[in-house]
Amino acid sequence: MNSQYKKGVVELCVLSLLEKGDCYGYEISETLSRHIDIADGTVYPVLRKLKADGLLTTYLQEESGGPPRKYYQLTQLGRETYQADREEYLKFAREVRTLLEGEEK
Repeated sequence: MNSQYKKGVVELCVLSLLEKGDCYGYEISETLSRHIDIADGTVYPVLRKLKADGLLTTYLQEESGGPPRKYYQLTQLGRETYQADREEYLKFAREVRTLLEGEEK
């Protein structure tokens, strides 16, 4: 798949996963990899950007038998941004699909 298609939606996909619940970076990366063919290391720069933009916060959680994991959590701004971006993307995808399937005359 064209990497430019994926590039535009990775942030939205990360926000979508975090909207469902807090996750640590590797968990986010693994979940996305099951749905989208992404390169290793793609998710961490996105997480840093989203945190710098105020859309995410982080916290450490102890895991039994291992080091603490850094979990990511949506802020209120992150939730609002996700909802707005989701609606905008879904509308855009519907319009593109209409054009590609030739339903527009």
